[in-house]
Amino acid sequence: MNKVNKSQRVHFIGIGGYGMSAIARVMLDMGYQVSGSDIAQKDLTDKLRAKGANIFIGHQESNIAGADLVVFSTDIPKNNVELLEAERRNIPLIHRSEMLARLLNEKKGIAVAGAHGKTTTSSMIALVMERNHLDPTFVIGGEVMNIGSNAKAGKGDYVVAEADESDGTFLQYYPYIGVVTNIEADHLENYDGNFDNLKKAYYSFLQQVKPDGFAVLGYDDPYIQEMLPELTGKVITFGLDSRADMVAKDLQFVDRISSFTAVYRGNTLGRVQLSVPGKHNVLNALAAMVVGLEAGIPFAGIANALQEFTGAKRRFQVIGEYQQMMVIDDYAHHPTEIQATINAAKATGKRIIAVFQPQRYTRTFFLLDAFSRAFAEADEVVITNIYSPAGDHHIEGIDAKKLVELIKKNSNENVKFFPTKEEVLEYLKGVTKPNDLILTMGAGDIWKVAYQLAEFWKEKKKEKEKK
Repeated sequence: MNKVNKSQRVHFIGIGGYGMSAIARVMLDMGYQVSGSDIAQKDLTDKLRAKGANIFIGHQESNIAGADLVVFSTDIPKNNVELLEAERRNIPLIHRSEMLARLLNEKKGIAVAGAHGKTTTSSMIALVMERNHLDPTFVIGGEVMNIGSNAKAGKGDYVVAEADESDGTFLQYYPYIGVVTNIEADHLENYDGNFDNLKKAYYSFLQQVKPDGFAVLGYDDPYIQEMLPELTGKVITFGLDSRADMVAKDLQFVDRISSFTAVYRGNTLGRVQLSVPGKHNVLNALAAMVVGLEAGIPFAGIANALQEFTGAKRRFQVIGEYQQMMVIDDYAHHPTEIQATINAAKATGKRIIAVFQPQRYTRTFFLLDAFSRAFAEADEVVITNIYSPAGDHHIEGIDAKKLVELIKKNSNENVKFFPTKEEVLEYLKGVTKPNDLILTMGAGDIWKVAYQLAEFWKEKKKEKEKK
């Protein structure tokens, strides 16, 4: 990689996050010296340590001693002691997106952007390429369950990565293939509260696709349709709309299985079966199919890999089952994602208890009305306090209780509020019964409730077996 040689050490502040750990893993695979710090020991930090990274738990000035380059993310506050120490020592600092751009721009980069589906779509593309011997490099914001990792340095021509629109950093990428799944109003706090600014950023991203490359776009999205006449260069569309280049027809959903007939530019390719539920995953698969076909992979090879795909971590992930009860965890943190996830859960035929932890006061403020209308298909809704990460600030009049009031008014009267995760867990322990599906959703730490409930069921099962 330009400007960094393998005798130098690259230090990652917050190395345990999915995005940071993925880049660190690729650099380790490529033979670079890597160190990093995080506030807590995690599975991802353990895996990096096993690969040869020097991991520090806790942030301290001394952690960056000997580092030649320091990588940080948007989530790292400006007063972080390691960031300040790097500035004091004049050690070069770069954002994680710039490091990823160095990886992606040098090869045939496949950058997957969009309001929803980035992780799943990029995971599907990586698996399709991996199983069909293209040996891609991939950097993904969630663990690909079938591969057991969120990153790998491959020897092939392609680099698959998520392109993050949330803070505008996806404009550092000049991909060979630019994928946009959909466009929605989110992260507007980084776009002066103006949705038009966000749409312009997507347009700029697509105009940065290399001249010999192409864009893969979700045709069902109205904002993408608006943009199409303005785009230069090769464009391939996908969707349920029959006007798209790649279309899914005759959709069927049974329990956690989805199937459809793939039609590409008027030619029927065949039947595709997915081991993940929901229309949103059919759309994700269509995008992956376009990329695979354009990379020269036969339809049969693509279909076989997609059938094998069981999801990415925290994407409709089954955490536990007990006496016909099931707990599933999902990263859904936007109204559209919540609706899609609940609809996918309904295909199981179970009673749905949707547990949602809002994330960020800013997102809740901008999307409050849409959130309040997202829970109509759930049988019961449980809301807990807003998860507010570093850099997010409380907004007067915006809280979880306000959201509960609006949900009750706009979409679902059967909604309850419990301020803490502990209270949510105790409630679920007491009310779940056979044929219930507990669906934990959110970008914060609500996933802990899913694991704790599954552990509770596990202990109950052990006690029954003893009797």
